[in-house]
This record gives sequence, C-alpha cells and structure tokens, in this order.
Amino acid sequence: MKIVFLGAGAWGTALAIGAARHPAGHRVELWARDAAQAQAMQASRCNLRYLPGHAFPDALHVRTWPSGSLSVSGLAAGADLIIVSTPTAALRTTLQALAGIRVPVVWLCKGFEASATAGQGLMPHEVQAQVAPDLLAGALSGPSFAQEVANGQPTALVAASGHAQVREALVSAFHSPTLRVYANDDLVGVEVGGAVKNVLAVATGLCDGLQLGLNARAALITRGLAEMTRLGTALGARTETFMGLSGLGDLVLTATGDLSRNRRVGQLLATGMTLAQAVDSLGHVAEGVYSARTVLQRAQHLGVDMPIVQAVVDLLDGRTRPAQAVAALMGRDAKPELVG
Repeated sequence: MKIVFLGAGAWGTALAIGAARHPAGHRVELWARDAAQAQAMQASRCNLRYLPGHAFPDALHVRTWPSGSLSVSGLAAGADLIIVSTPTAALRTTLQALAGIRVPVVWLCKGFEASATAGQGLMPHEVQAQVAPDLLAGALSGPSFAQEVANGQPTALVAASGHAQVREALVSAFHSPTLRVYANDDLVGVEVGGAVKNVLAVATGLCDGLQLGLNARAALITRGLAEMTRLGTALGARTETFMGLSGLGDLVLTATGDLSRNRRVGQLLATGMTLAQAVDSLGHVAEGVYSARTVLQRAQHLGVDMPIVQAVVDLLDGRTRPAQAVAALMGRDAKPELVG
C-alpha cells in the first residue's frame, strides 16, 4: 500500500513512521512544504525540527512539496491513500488542489476553520464539502501524542468517514500490533470532539497552573464534556460518539497529559505570561488557541451554552485574568446536572 502524507509536522511524521513500520510493508512518502526541511530530513533520516530523536524507517521516503501548488498527477501516481497532515488553516487550499483525486483523502487536523463572519467557522468536512465535494474523504482522530506513536507505544484511533472505502483504507494502513483503529461513520461527532477538546485543555492547564486541585480538574473535564456534547448534537452528531475515543478519550489525554501543547498554554497563562509569550515558547501550533473563538462563535450561532469555552476565549482575548475566569465559572447559578 502506498501512503502519501502532505505536511511534515510532528503528528504527520509520527504516523508516517508508524505506517512505514507496518508489518504489511507499506511504502510511505512524507511531503514537506519547506525544501530546506525536506533536505535536512532526508540527510538526517529524522525530523529534527518537529520530532527529534525518531529515526525514519527505510520504507519512509521524503519529498518536497512543489512550490505554489500540488502536482496532482504526480501525487496520485500509485497512491492508495493520501493523508493531509497540515494544520486546519492550510486544509482548504490543500483540498482544492486534491479535488480531482479518486483515492481516499484523510485529514489529521482538529479544529474549526477561522472565519471573518461570526458563527460561520467550518469543520474540516464542511470545508471539504465546499471545495472538493466529490472526494472520498474522512478523518483520523483520537487520543494520541506524536512522540508515543513514534515510539511504538500502544495507541487507539478512530477512522471516521461516511464512506466505507475510506474507513477500510485507514484500518489497512494503520491497524497494527501497536495501533488499534476503530471505524466510525459519525464524522461530525469525531470532528467536534477533536476541536473542542483542544479548547478545554487550555482551561484544564490553567486550572492545574493555578493549583486549584484535582477536584477542580475533574469538574472541568466532566463539564467540558457536557459542553462538547451539546455542541456536537446541535450540529447533528450522535451523543454516543462523545463517550468514545474522539470525545472522552481525546479530552482526557489532552487535558491531563504533559505532552499536550494546549494544556501547556493554560499552564503558562497561569504564570502570568501573555498569550503571545506562551505561544512563542511552544514552537508548535496549539490548535486550541486558534480555534477557541470560532468554536464559541459557532456555539453562539446555534444557541448552545458553553461557559468554559467562553471563559477560555475571554482569557485569550485579554478580557479577563485567570483568577477572574475561575470566579466567573464558579459564580454561575445552580442548575440540574443533565440539562446543561
């Protein structure tokens, strides 16, 4: 099986390494936008910029992304599966370039596309419906840190698509002795879980940075899951999806794991850092920072109450301080648990 990865960040690189080690003997190509990065990876047989310390298997081949646009004919030659491993911000232009591809195309990004129009930030599958509606498309998501996947540590992911062919291709590509892949046709639910958990992880990092305690962390995660589920069902997702790997599973990992960039942003804000300082110190994209406002706008447009997400946005936009955000959440009126 030939698998092509478009984008050579940490997560794309980790999955490419895993796919190249697969017992089925896949041929894997990792395409980088930056020619200098591609040359460095090819020379060192490692992604020193985003995933240092993890050697490339022989079956992983580095390619340079053509400047300006993708060569669709060259890319599609012999490919059985194309993985878009760019951030959400680059998804639209990448899918536009892939519009004529007839093999499964799957994205890894988690978040809502930013929009100048309030309430109109789109999820990846909505972007795809606009720019490449005929693609056999889907998402690969779930609780996963790049370093652990590259290490070959046990991980479970969700192959989400309305197309059985896409789900089956993902299982064939990645299901292995160290990586379990579960199929799910609720693409909306999987994408909402992947987007909202990043925002909630900022809140949990703030909680831990302020040393509010384990009780507070558990409350934030649980009530955050309720917010995630409310938004997801309003968008047409199934409730049970949020009890699975892409909902509860990814939320717990991102909110509590020390490798989480989104959690780290919250911790740094709790120390008094500005948002710019916190983001600059990471050196990687923290999707929760960029999608928080869009998640909130989409919720408000649908009339969905998301007070934790609101607190995160107020904090990121400098309208409140960490202690004030906590006080605002704790000062809300009492209400029954199961109605929001």
